[in-house]
Amino acid sequence: MATDQTLSQRFDTYQPSKTLWFWSVVGAAILTMIIGFTAGGWTTAGTAAEMAKTSAIKAKAELAANLCVEKFITASNASDNLAKLKGTSSYQRDSFISDGGWVKLDGIKKDVPGAADLCADKLAAMDTIPTKNVAEENTKS
Repeated sequence: MATDQTLSQRFDTYQPSKTLWFWSVVGAAILTMIIGFTAGGWTTAGTAAEMAKTSAIKAKAELAANLCVEKFITASNASDNLAKLKGTSSYQRDSFISDGGWVKLDGIKKDVPGAADLCADKLAAMDTIPTKNVAEENTKS
């Protein structure tokens, strides 16, 4: 009688059908993909390509913004320009930077998208223009 068998004995004698095996494998594969794409960090090739493109655009903007800040703070009237920048409304600061030519890069005709805004944000966060020690620069050369 089957009722006299223990659970482990019933498990040992159980023989699932091919249909049950097939659907178990399909279910496991689907569950693996759901977990992988939601919690595992998997991405499709299209999503990965889009992420790479976005990262490249952001990296260009960051580099151009850093060069813009350097051009801005090394200009002869940097303190006056910083005061003007801080007096400008936040939504017009990128135009102030673009119009001033600090975001222009040699050899590139168009401004890098987002660079003026990043440059303006970095400059607006400054309290004063950092001073460079001229004597220290001359000894390094």
